[in-house]
Amino acid sequence: MFKTDQESRREFFRQSFGLALLLGVPLVSHAYRAPAFRVHKTPEEWRAQLSPAQYAVLREEDTETPNSSPLLHEKRAGIFHCVGCDNELYDSATKFESGTGWPSFYQALDGAVGTKEDNGWFMKRTEVHCADCGGHLGHIFADGPKPTGMRHCINGVALTFKPKTA
Repeated sequence: MFKTDQESRREFFRQSFGLALLLGVPLVSHAYRAPAFRVHKTPEEWRAQLSPAQYAVLREEDTETPNSSPLLHEKRAGIFHCVGCDNELYDSATKFESGTGWPSFYQALDGAVGTKEDNGWFMKRTEVHCADCGGHLGHIFADGPKPTGMRHCINGVALTFKPKTA
């Protein structure tokens, strides 16, 4: 006797459910919970504070056009801050010329950034965000200079720079 499409689907789901139970596979996906950040704002508050380009990068994980940031050529001593919350992120002493078109650093200040896995664009990358507001900054790659061997490739629009005062 032939089964209808509906009966075949039911049998498939019944068997899949049983197999999942046997293997201990969770049947309900728990939603991703973003870490709690010190700075909380509504999307409307972020839009009021940030330019459209800053909002797109920090809140929607967009990427600015390479070679478009004036901070790419910033050479003075000082600290790079998050444009969203003013958190101190990178010391200019860790900045280097990577040739990528984005400001690059080999190390963030202690506790200044957080990371998460990013599987977009058909590749596995490490996304870096501000530890205080969760704003997207860029990505970290393992092709940087010593002493860390890491390259924090950061969207300049996500940063502000404060020069060191004498």
